[in-house]
Amino acid sequence: MGIDGWLTVGVVLAMVIVMAFNLAGPDLVLVAGLTFLLATGVLDPAEAFSGFANPAVGTIAALFVVAAGIRETGALDYAARTVLGQPRGVAGAQLRVMLPVGGLSAFMNNTPVVAMFVPMLQRWSKQTRISVSKLLIPLSYAAILGGTCTLIGTSTNLVVAGMAAARAEPVQLGMFDVAVLGVPALIVGTAYIVFASRWLLPARRGVDQDVTDVREYSIAFQVEAGSPVVNETIESCLRSLPKLYLFELERDGQVFPAVSPQTRLKARDVLRFTGIVVDAAVDLRKMGLVPEESAITGRPDRSWVEAVVAAQSALVGRTVRDVRFRTEYDAAILAVHREGERVSAKVGDIVLQAGDLLLLEAEPGFARRHRADPSFMLLSPVADSAPPNHRRAPLAAAILIAVVALNAAGVLPLLTAALIGAGALILTGCLRGHQARRALDLRVLVTVGSALGIGLAVESSGAAAYLGGALVSASSPFGKVALLGAVFAATSVLAGLVYTATAAAVMYPIAAAATESAGMPGTAAALLVMHAASTAFSSPIGYAANLMVYGPGGYRYSDFIKIGLPLQVILGVLSVTILWWLWL
Repeated sequence: MGIDGWLTVGVVLAMVIVMAFNLAGPDLVLVAGLTFLLATGVLDPAEAFSGFANPAVGTIAALFVVAAGIRETGALDYAARTVLGQPRGVAGAQLRVMLPVGGLSAFMNNTPVVAMFVPMLQRWSKQTRISVSKLLIPLSYAAILGGTCTLIGTSTNLVVAGMAAARAEPVQLGMFDVAVLGVPALIVGTAYIVFASRWLLPARRGVDQDVTDVREYSIAFQVEAGSPVVNETIESCLRSLPKLYLFELERDGQVFPAVSPQTRLKARDVLRFTGIVVDAAVDLRKMGLVPEESAITGRPDRSWVEAVVAAQSALVGRTVRDVRFRTEYDAAILAVHREGERVSAKVGDIVLQAGDLLLLEAEPGFARRHRADPSFMLLSPVADSAPPNHRRAPLAAAILIAVVALNAAGVLPLLTAALIGAGALILTGCLRGHQARRALDLRVLVTVGSALGIGLAVESSGAAAYLGGALVSASSPFGKVALLGAVFAATSVLAGLVYTATAAAVMYPIAAAATESAGMPGTAAALLVMHAASTAFSSPIGYAANLMVYGPGGYRYSDFIKIGLPLQVILGVLSVTILWWLWL
């Protein structure tokens, strides 16, 4: 191995150290590493940026948009609530979470799946009186395991597939080729979690249970005609909302101040809540409930903003009705919070004061346009408060199914099918242009593109051949099974320290060289690295899904080691056994 190879190995080791100690984000670290390899001549400009031209990057971007279309239409929300139901115990609850999540993650990127289920499970844990920490690690692990069942389930699979297809002797992988390892892993992993979590998963309090939020409002919502909660009981769909209480229902002009939990909701019912509305905003909108003001104006597609009234504002001392806020600002005041207390009077009659916190419904660009407005001291958009378009949910689900079917049947390459699906979601109104742009996670795309470039350097510099040969030499006395085990162990350890796609991009050339030297087919190396990189259960660092449940579940780092490390060992043995049975 020459100087280029040693420089590449040094860069990779430096990146691992920086990311393992969380000194910088993986996107910045990988761009810095790629820049160094470019500056030292290990890669020329075409090679350095070839990763960004790899179909895997375009496929990931298109799938982000497809997943956003499913999320924004609320296509999965009703089904998720129906599946969760009322479990008899912790094991039953975990099965109700892991089986549907594993299935969804096989066809959607697991990050949006976890993002959708975390708040849902936080509410559900209160309703079922099951500690949220018993549910969120199983959620993350199920999403990861489901992602190993298809080529599109995780960006790690797409990175390795792109690298395998670009080799001198290309390895082409189909949609379900990875299922040979993924499906058994999902079954075994689910059984392990349900059995072992009673001892290895502690009952902890999530961060949401330890934080007191004083932004309480009184607000009225109307049930849309196409809402998924129509004909459902109040107990089944509303009573579990955290820190939000239903104190009144209005139906056909008649007000019911004390509502039975068994009352079934009807279209155009008006529900009046009090409590921390903002925290429940996303859930309320996904249920097909719109603020009464939205129902009156017929513009339920706008998002929420919180605004603080400035001392010198012309709004001070005037009622909401006199201000004509809707005409002046093209926005509606939904509720008012004042000095730590909610203002429960009818919105139009409230006399505004300096320091009032207003909950507004406005166009998405409202906060940006009015940041310099002297009427407001502070403007803060409420994240994900735009309502889903339930009417287009069946269409969005059909488009996702079509994307999977076209690729699985060999009619279209995955990139082409995903791009067509993304375009169809926008053209049919399931997704708007700004939502599609927002769905593109630039950090992930930069990370993947840079990782592919660094993977090329590992291969072209001779480092892959050298390290692969060393791996073969070290494991040869123990046979080919030991080689497969060594590749799995090295990849999974690296994936626990750095971003999983990075670990896959670094290890695949080494694994391919090692298995080729040992006389094994290229498919074995690709599947093994995909699976090993995707099963980083013992660390919350390498996988976004683990990071997303870390805080809400109230977990400690050691919790992931206790339950995740045995699972990694079990799945390592399972994967090596399957590959040995198939090819050795």
